[in-house]
Amino acid sequence: MKMHKVVLTALAVLGATGVLATSTTANASSKVNDYISSKNIGHAKVTKSIWKGFPKYKYRHGKGKPEGVVVHETANPSSTLTNEVAYMKRNYQNAFVHSFVDASKIVNIANTDYLAWGVGYPGNARFVQFEQVEVHSKKAFAKEVNNAAWYTAYLLNEYNLKPNDAAYDGKGTVWSHSSVAKKLGGSSHTDPIGYYAANGRKYFGQKYTMAAFYQLVRQYYNDMNMSHVKLVSATYTNVNKQGKLSKKYKNFRMYNKLKGAAKNVKKVSWSKISPKVGKTYYIDQVGKKYKSTTWYRIRPSKNSKTRYWVYSGNLTGVKDVETATATATSASASSSSASSSSSNN
Repeated sequence: MKMHKVVLTALAVLGATGVLATSTTANASSKVNDYISSKNIGHAKVTKSIWKGFPKYKYRHGKGKPEGVVVHETANPSSTLTNEVAYMKRNYQNAFVHSFVDASKIVNIANTDYLAWGVGYPGNARFVQFEQVEVHSKKAFAKEVNNAAWYTAYLLNEYNLKPNDAAYDGKGTVWSHSSVAKKLGGSSHTDPIGYYAANGRKYFGQKYTMAAFYQLVRQYYNDMNMSHVKLVSATYTNVNKQGKLSKKYKNFRMYNKLKGAAKNVKKVSWSKISPKVGKTYYIDQVGKKYKSTTWYRIRPSKNSKTRYWVYSGNLTGVKDVETATATATSASASSSSASSSSSNN
């Protein structure tokens, strides 16, 4: 949303009641998301800087009951977060959002329990909304996207909403301004689609998409809710197997313990095991969750003390490791066979 040009007045967002109103994504690999993971980029903390000058109107279902989150982008390449906040306070009668995000900050300026004027009717009465300020380097873009994804997950978690990409059916909880415009109306804006695509191509050689952003949101949301999930029972079996890393590995996380079956589970960057599709990794333990999935505890080499848990779908061609004894037995059998053949001749 280009804040300096958009005009969403009170009349433009007036609802019928007289109150100001307003699917599954493809698991495509993302170079931006991979970079965030490999560099172990963390997120900024939310800075509460609520300005009392913003109006307070309830969402359509009441105070503190938003139905999702809208992701914006300012479309102003020369502005800063501080400047955007100052401008918005002076011009809130035209439009305002709840928060601003850049590479180093997440600043909440309007109470998210009440609606904002950022996407027009009917979206204003449904969604929490935040703006991303344009940044201009590879690292800054990755950090901003990461902050935005974490903040989206944080808001969903705060309001007991589950992640659901709205891009396809217009019924989800994670929205771009573009999706709101297409599915609900209220404006003709397309942010942050162009900004994501341009910076993705410029800094990573691949356009960044809302689909990739949504995957990042889901990962953060799942991590946030691990502490609230009742642990399931699991059976563990020591094994001596090996398998090759699947090309699908980038769609999953790696953990220090069996996710969902142990306490103090933490995600681990794939960079810890120097990932390469087709590379052989060694499995020393199999964990099977009760009525659920199978996981492997893997090592990057036979004798490595580094071990992490991954979903079984991350490895292909899993088989027993051929031991020295088995190799010797096989060699002996081949030798005996050769000797026997020679004697018969």
